[in-house]
Amino acid sequence: MEIKFLGASKVVTGSNFLIETDKYKILLDCGMFQGSKELEELNFENFSYNPADIDFLILSHAHIDHSGRIPKLVKEGFKGKIICTSATFDLCKIMLIDSANIQQSDVEWENRKRQRAGKKPIEPLYTVDDAEMSLRYFESYLYDQKINLNEDIIVRFKDAGHILGSAIIELWIKEKKDFTKIVFSGDLGMPGRPIIKSPEYIHEADYIIVESTYGNRIHEDMKASTKKLVEIINTTAKNGGSVIIPSFAVGRTQEIIYELNKYYEYDNSIEEYMRIPVYVDSPMAVRATEAFQANPNCFNDETKRLVLNGDNPFEFGNLFYVKSQQESMKLNKFNFPKVIISASGMCTAGRIRHHLKHNLWKGNNSVVFVGYQAEGTLGRRILDGEKNVKILGEDISVESNIYDLEGFSGHADQNILIDWLRNFEKKPKKIFVVHGEKESSNEFAKLIEMELGVDVIVPNLGDGFNIKEVVKQSHTGIVLEPIKEREDIKKELQEVYDQFESLVYRTDQLIDPEFLSEDYDKLKNKLLELQQKLMDVNMLISK
Repeated sequence: MEIKFLGASKVVTGSNFLIETDKYKILLDCGMFQGSKELEELNFENFSYNPADIDFLILSHAHIDHSGRIPKLVKEGFKGKIICTSATFDLCKIMLIDSANIQQSDVEWENRKRQRAGKKPIEPLYTVDDAEMSLRYFESYLYDQKINLNEDIIVRFKDAGHILGSAIIELWIKEKKDFTKIVFSGDLGMPGRPIIKSPEYIHEADYIIVESTYGNRIHEDMKASTKKLVEIINTTAKNGGSVIIPSFAVGRTQEIIYELNKYYEYDNSIEEYMRIPVYVDSPMAVRATEAFQANPNCFNDETKRLVLNGDNPFEFGNLFYVKSQQESMKLNKFNFPKVIISASGMCTAGRIRHHLKHNLWKGNNSVVFVGYQAEGTLGRRILDGEKNVKILGEDISVESNIYDLEGFSGHADQNILIDWLRNFEKKPKKIFVVHGEKESSNEFAKLIEMELGVDVIVPNLGDGFNIKEVVKQSHTGIVLEPIKEREDIKKELQEVYDQFESLVYRTDQLIDPEFLSEDYDKLKNKLLELQQKLMDVNMLISK
């Protein structure tokens, strides 16, 4: 078995790892490179494998740096299955189409320039048709369901706590009659986040692939960052300015809305004139928020309680969703204090660039960064202190107040990452550190070796490693707690429990353990499906 690191290696974007056995080729993620011009040019290079040879693509989550080259993969011959969580599929239906629209729009603009210069036109990375075609290959599942892709490959998704539907991937692959277990962290989130659940712990693996975006940093507490955000908004408004928040349309935007909902809806001391309008100016963010509302099974307990009590956490009196381009343009024609939340989070595309062009040069405005800014992006250059930047062909002076609220970051910091690794009860053979800039990955690798005494590798882009040994399968399952909240599915639940009792009784009989395990997994998967039905019913009732 060999693992090849074909993206997100000593860089944060372009997540793409190939696992080859004597029988199968499996991809983990197929993301887009983002950041500097040199990095983004990698998107147009040929894959280092034949897409038609890939049997399975297992997707950790929907963010474009993990999913963004899927339409290109399909366009170039992939005919296998794309395995992900249900919420990830819902978000990919939005994000991949949006990405394709950006590809086509950028190429149209570039080709107009090339035509005037007498140059040959170029083609987009992929089109909307390509993106729509790629969606046909998706198969979605729930967290904790054990998925037997075939007799040799088993997958299970655990909650990564990063964005809606984000998953830690547990992957069992059989070679020479025995299983090797590989765990890919995906992007791990911070515990105690708004809306979604905290990252889950995994307790056993032979090999681990772990992210290191903030492997050398410790985040500020989110409550402190939320308090600072409110202070920035109020101070800026008193000075007659506006607050511009470049935010990822999926994840950070919904969390900011959630926190502002709690502030404006439940703080009775706020004077009416201080309830300044908050505009979410991103069509994709609007659709993504709808996807959040369609997946309440992914919510944490606090958010579930709000929903069941009839409070929609994505709505409050001074919140407005902007859909049309005309409405977006009007936001910059009037100078009243406002908050504009707009994508993209790294300021590489989308409406945020227009808002920065019209507001960055005003000294009474504020720009608040709430997520990771990759090297080479406009957001990173502003954050690093550049005093003049080029936006949409114009030189813009940076006069606004610039803030970086790391407490809103969707990525685990160094403390959380090392804590997650400490919870593996048996030392893995190797840990591969990925999805981080060189300094961050190297520092985190040293910490792992010092704290855990495990062999650590920080792969370069394109590196491959042979796994010579395999070990016996050693995974366990989890029994869901009884679910009895609704009479309309009580009978079906009882049938499943009766089958569980029968299965427990049979463990004392002389029956092949493989058959018992197979029955157990089928019953557990059924329970997970019933659990989702219950949450869907509750969401409808709360509306």
